[in-house]
Amino acid sequence: MNDPVGRIRRRLGELGADAALLTNLAHIRWSTGFTGSNGVALVDGTRVVFVTDPRYAEQARLECPDNEVVVTSGSFPEALRANSSPYGRIVLDALSLTVAQYRELARQFHESDLLIEAGWLDVEVARKQRSEIGRIAAAQALTDDVFTRLLEYLRPGVTERQVAAEIVYLHLQAGADRMSFEPIVASGPNGAFPHGRPGSRVLRDCEPVVIDMGCYLDGYASDMTRTVHIGPATNEFAETYKVVLEAQQLAIGIARSGLRADELDGVARAFLVDAGLGDYFVHSLGHGLGLDVHEWPRIGRNSEYVLPDSCVVTIEPGVYLPGKWGIRIEDIVVLSPEGCRNLTGSSSALLELDG
Repeated sequence: MNDPVGRIRRRLGELGADAALLTNLAHIRWSTGFTGSNGVALVDGTRVVFVTDPRYAEQARLECPDNEVVVTSGSFPEALRANSSPYGRIVLDALSLTVAQYRELARQFHESDLLIEAGWLDVEVARKQRSEIGRIAAAQALTDDVFTRLLEYLRPGVTERQVAAEIVYLHLQAGADRMSFEPIVASGPNGAFPHGRPGSRVLRDCEPVVIDMGCYLDGYASDMTRTVHIGPATNEFAETYKVVLEAQQLAIGIARSGLRADELDGVARAFLVDAGLGDYFVHSLGHGLGLDVHEWPRIGRNSEYVLPDSCVVTIEPGVYLPGKWGIRIEDIVVLSPEGCRNLTGSSSALLELDG
């Protein structure tokens, strides 16, 4: 079943619920088409009621032609209550519901009928349709092109912050909606921080640079990390890079739907442990990607769930040596029962740039 609303209704039957209240904006866009920043959607067996504020009145009517659009300057739950039929159980996602929203809903509906289920829609959203995969691939192609153009800018003397600004400029110039996260540019010892923020440190000859970047295009995200070296790499760095790359390629080689996420993480992690680098791989192997740059599933050592078909995930092992440097290599792949297809076009081979 390709229709998102139909898939939500199928989940309602499985959960024994009569309606679903969506508060996650990515889930709202997935099911209604609304691209604004404020709204909720109530889905039952026959209707979809979308509530937003007056700023988005015309936008909601244009983007959600199949929904009943309610515009209010007041409380969303109160507007829902006034424009919906009596319900039994209403399912809500604990991961996107604030305490304030829950309290207001409990005032408007029977609290005993509010079914709180963390991530109840995650698997359905993770099963990407062909059109969604095409949009992710287009976003990634844009980021690949930016990376190629960025290589000419990477030279000793420019700061991490200047490189980050160039990444943003090149993405927006190429037509990206916006960045999917603040770019990471971490040179030399700053690369040992997995999520190091770009600062005033200048790139230097004979040092590596970790670059993690992505954008949104037509609502869907890209995400890519490459570690390049300014000038010739030392033997230690080159050998460590080779190990990280082999760990990534091993994981990509076995990645498929039907595999447990912790088993996929375990293949890369075991390889790094055997190489004596396990203590320096401090994060999960990857995560889902789509309308959110970080969405379910998480591919980690404690992720005991099966990866669904047509799911798009990142594969990004990393090694971080405190006080020295870091290495991370990240591609995005789409899973099928037969294996995976890599949507990242940039080479993952070690690049040693002229200093």
